Amino acid sequence: MKRQNRYRKFQLQQTHIEALEKENSRFKRVYSEYENMSDELWNLENSKGDPVPDDFINAMILQTSYLEDEIEDWLVQFSTKADIKQ
Repeated sequence: MKRQNRYRKFQLQQTHIEALEKENSRFKRVYSEYENMSDELWNLENSKGDPVPDDFINAMILQTSYLEDEIEDWLVQFSTKADIKQ
């Protein structure tokens, strides 16, 4: 059985993400980069091929966490804006 990708932490917020992608091209680019990096990180950690240096994986984890923080900030702002409109 395939394990769930632990780097995909925004799966429950897809409706907000889709709305943000439509209205903000920078968010769309950052989220796309996050998806690509999290997929690549998942593949590297779960592949049976040549081992990858820990420093490289740690750098990818750090970059992914920076992108997560930026995405979280946008989602909080979006949720606040959506609450105000209601």
